[in-house]
Amino acid sequence: MNEAIRPGIDNQAHEGPELSVIVPTFNERDNVTVLYRRLEATLANVVWEVVFVDDNSPDGTWDVVRELAQRDSRVRCVRRIGRRGLSGACIEGILASSAPYVAVIDADLQHDETQLTKMLLLLASDQADLVVGSRYIEGYKSEGFNRQRAGASALATEVAKKMLRVEIADPMSGFFMIRRDRFEQLAPKLSVHGFKILLDIVATAHGSLRAVEIPYTFGARQHGESKLDSMVALDFLGLVFAKLTNDIVSLRFILFAMVGGIGLVVHLTTLFIALRLFNVPFPEAQAAGAIVAMTSNFILNNFLTYRDQRLKGFALLRGLIAFYIVCSVGLLANVGVAFSVYDQEPIWWLAGLAGALMGVVWNYAMSGLFVWRKK
Repeated sequence: MNEAIRPGIDNQAHEGPELSVIVPTFNERDNVTVLYRRLEATLANVVWEVVFVDDNSPDGTWDVVRELAQRDSRVRCVRRIGRRGLSGACIEGILASSAPYVAVIDADLQHDETQLTKMLLLLASDQADLVVGSRYIEGYKSEGFNRQRAGASALATEVAKKMLRVEIADPMSGFFMIRRDRFEQLAPKLSVHGFKILLDIVATAHGSLRAVEIPYTFGARQHGESKLDSMVALDFLGLVFAKLTNDIVSLRFILFAMVGGIGLVVHLTTLFIALRLFNVPFPEAQAAGAIVAMTSNFILNNFLTYRDQRLKGFALLRGLIAFYIVCSVGLLANVGVAFSVYDQEPIWWLAGLAGALMGVVWNYAMSGLFVWRKK
């Protein structure tokens, strides 16, 4: 670490990288070259590599990265087809890298790459297993964090710290460095879905990681748009609940169940309207409620639960038909059980609830196999 190592192609042929920098990207075409140049300047005395993990960006980010890779062997590109998500991209990038120390940094130029050498020194000198660029310690400065986003992040941080007993100040940070061997120990238990990979790492480690937090300057985005949206909140809650169950149930299943909860409300509302306003016989009303709920569940699951495999165009219609088909067995059981309960005790909401719960596990399992199957 203390010796100056000029990281050229000749050096790389004889010595592997000491640091791998993982950069998840989506529509960051205008930023990747700038980030590469900044890394080149900052890591002048370190043997390094950078792995851009691109989720098949429509703007051709992956093409720009490949052009960089042709000129510099330290640059690598992992182009992902048919899957999306920050956590999954980070996990794939880290596992595809080769250095003993691995950093994760955003491509939007808002993280302070000049802190990478300090972070590396802390790990290489065995003072820590994990170094986090923190927004909640003295010395942090922000040039591009708006109040709404800052408030939401602070709230999520407090929820995570209290519910998961996470001790670091900023478990929601997207800027960190970790020992590769420690990451590989945790990797099999991490979720590939969602956006908060650091929270997942820290919660999964259960306090076994020696963590150090350092302040940095959060810069203003120069190009592109933020990838965060309102759905990230549900991703976050799903991750928290998954960790509370010690990963007995997956984040994706929890999101599917959340959608199912919404579908239950839709189902019961439709059932009530059919029974009370249109005087439809109960079996037909229950079937109508189930069909409307299935349709709403498909739309929400496509938008949220399986957004890394989101169906579009003709595939959307084909997926809806497939969703109806795979849920047909559950629908028959749904109506049969509900009618049996209603026949014995004519409480419409109890019968509807009993029938709706019958198909949850079946729908989830079959949806993953036949509707949103991985390519």
